Amino acid sequence: MTESQSPAPYARIRTTVLDCPDTLTLARFYQGLLGGRISGRSEQWTELHVEGAPHLSFQQAPGYKPPAWPDPDRSQQLHLDFDVEDIEAAERHALALGAVPLDVDDDGGARRFRVYADPAGHPFCLIRPA
Repeated sequence: MTESQSPAPYARIRTTVLDCPDTLTLARFYQGLLGGRISGRSEQWTELHVEGAPHLSFQQAPGYKPPAWPDPDRSQQLHLDFDVEDIEAAERHALALGAVPLDVDDDGGARRFRVYADPAGHPFCLIRPA
């Protein structure tokens, strides 16, 4: 087997799980951003199914402390990247849903992405495709 080949997968991604204080609030935020259907709803767990993509799950975490991007003492753990056709319109929409800008200086259009936090503090990026 060469470096560019990989063995048959033993697993595949089912979901990405985000810890949060309120599962339904965060599921509704991402539903407003991505569309989709909310299911599996409870205080401890909620899922968002988006057609053509692995779904997102939201897990209640008592005592949840959000990341403090870009503070290395409270790292972001992970972040989500979303391609958008119109970054200005996507930004307005995300902010209206409750996103918080973290790093939105795109250097006059030279940088293709902007960074935000969702209502639970998880960083995510809106990215203009190349």
